[in-house]
Amino acid sequence: MYRPFLIFAASVALSLPVVAQVQLITDAEAHLPDGKTTVTRAITRGPGIRFDSATEVSAKSFGFKVTLEPRGGAKLDPQSLKVEYLKDPIIDLTERVKVGLKGDTIDLPQTKVPVGTHPIRITVRDSEGRTGSQTISLNAK
Repeated sequence: MYRPFLIFAASVALSLPVVAQVQLITDAEAHLPDGKTTVTRAITRGPGIRFDSATEVSAKSFGFKVTLEPRGGAKLDPQSLKVEYLKDPIIDLTERVKVGLKGDTIDLPQTKVPVGTHPIRITVRDSEGRTGSQTISLNAK
């Protein structure tokens, strides 16, 4: 009686993309000298960037979730997404997180970083050419 449903559910589950654990930052990158971080605050109509995960994380595995919020009816330009590890030199992490980009959300359920503090800047532009940027600091234990 339930067999057709089970076959359907199994086929749907097999077709969903599986995101493996992402090594967001390597040990070698974590040991690079700290980069210069400048904090600027301004009122902007550019996209909002909300980090939806805890900043105190387990180095072994944690969820990395970011919501990108377009404003004023504009749409996000996914090609403009840039995720950077603020070291000297700056490390581009964009390709590592793109596997979790779905619409206006970056969702990596299993992410790994070395123990320590990791400043990460996320930048995105909208269809009106306005830029939004947010810097977060992950503290991994």
